[in-house]
Amino acid sequence: MKIGALTEVFPGENRVAMTPESGLQLVKLGHACVIQAGAGAKAGFSDALYTAAGVEVLADAKAVIKAADVIVKVRGPEAAELATLKKGQTLISFFWPAQNPELLAAAAKKNLTVVAMDMVPRISRAQKMDALSSMANIAGYRAVIEAGSNFGRFFTGQVTAAGKVPPAKVLIVGAGVAGLAAIGTSVSLGAIVHAFDVRPEVAEQIESMGASFVFLEFEATQDGAATGGYAAPSSPEFREKQLAKFRELAPEMDIVITTALIPGRPAPKLWTEDMVRMMKPGSVIVDLAAERGGNCDLTVPDEKFTTENGVTIVGYTDFPSRMAAQASTLYATNIRHMLTDLTPKKDGVIVHNMEDDVIRGATVSHAGAVTYPPPPPKIAAIAAAKPKPKVVELTPAERRAQEVAAFTAQTRNQVTLLAVGGGLMLLAGLFAPASFMSHFIVFVLSVFIGFQVIWNVSHSLHTPLMAVTNAISSIIILGALIQIGSGSWLVVVLAALAVFMAGINIFGGFMVTRRMLAMFQKS
Repeated sequence: MKIGALTEVFPGENRVAMTPESGLQLVKLGHACVIQAGAGAKAGFSDALYTAAGVEVLADAKAVIKAADVIVKVRGPEAAELATLKKGQTLISFFWPAQNPELLAAAAKKNLTVVAMDMVPRISRAQKMDALSSMANIAGYRAVIEAGSNFGRFFTGQVTAAGKVPPAKVLIVGAGVAGLAAIGTSVSLGAIVHAFDVRPEVAEQIESMGASFVFLEFEATQDGAATGGYAAPSSPEFREKQLAKFRELAPEMDIVITTALIPGRPAPKLWTEDMVRMMKPGSVIVDLAAERGGNCDLTVPDEKFTTENGVTIVGYTDFPSRMAAQASTLYATNIRHMLTDLTPKKDGVIVHNMEDDVIRGATVSHAGAVTYPPPPPKIAAIAAAKPKPKVVELTPAERRAQEVAAFTAQTRNQVTLLAVGGGLMLLAGLFAPASFMSHFIVFVLSVFIGFQVIWNVSHSLHTPLMAVTNAISSIIILGALIQIGSGSWLVVVLAALAVFMAGINIFGGFMVTRRMLAMFQKS
């Protein structure tokens, strides 16, 4: 099959759906690759690089569409672009079927097989094809860089001869893929980072990255996660608590990055106009949800402006495109993985298996019919973690009852152990000679005393204790010294070896003990 990549016609779009590296990998799958001349230029990939990778460069889009069996793009096709595609062709790109029903119907009418990269199900096996996550990761990183370029201070705190610079305080609203990328970047730059999400299970992820999770004191239990790994819409009561918390934080924050967005829905308004007025002059808001209306009341899509009180609001909608080389590399890899699944035998023949959860979920048009929306995947998507059960505080009476029960059980075990041991010793005394019993009793008592001593020692002191025990147990060196004067050369050799090994045990035991105990000393 021939895989063809077109130049993106959307204004300001710099990404490309095929890179020289991905083209090379597709050739290994048995496919042939063609690309429109200049398609990768804005992302830093020249036509010469494609030619060197075995990708054929064609003059224009018409030539690519005529030659290719599969068309790969970044942005969904415009109506005019769709009209130029051949009947029966396969298109792989972002498509947003819920927002483009007319375009979807037109694709089905032309008998196009459309694989929407925005519809890849969020299951573990499909992570390598999850283009939404790939682009969100870049957007989160770029948002912090964009905020830094508009912020008048360092991210990290510094103490210099010219004065002290406090660290920037950053608030990330939404801890999805973009939010986590923004958290990681902000923390690495040295800022004090706070993050909020309606899903309480992400608190541990946020804190593990070095940020502080913003908790809400909200009595009603609400599961903030929805099917597919996205956040669910909040209840009105929860939203009011959330906005109240943001109003409390607004005067302290230097940078606010909002990432709350569910595909196919308008962006929730989380940063209101009065919060913007509360912020300090020089503060920056970066709204990653600007394309769907923005999380901030004042966001203007595709624009950056400064409010009357000196707050800069960035509403760009093309963050991944602003890092075109990296974004194209990741997106082209997602496309390549999708084509790998569509080519199961790696023989250049595409098999569109509609029984496969990933392929079926991403396919929105096939065999002349609209196949959107897909059925739920047989494998459950990323689900919300169950909340941890709260630890019940015991009353003094309950705590006392537990202690008494534990003491009673321990006493019963010890009495049983002594009774069984005494019975066995009595049984042994009836049949064993007196000389054996005297030694046996000493042995049993020493084992009992040693057990009681070691059992009550803290685990951290077990190593030095055992080292001393080894040293003391090397009293066997006395027997070796007595035998070393024997007239037999074999006994002398064995006695010398015993002295050597026992000496290592003695000196090594005390040395290990000394070093271990030094670890617990302050000086």
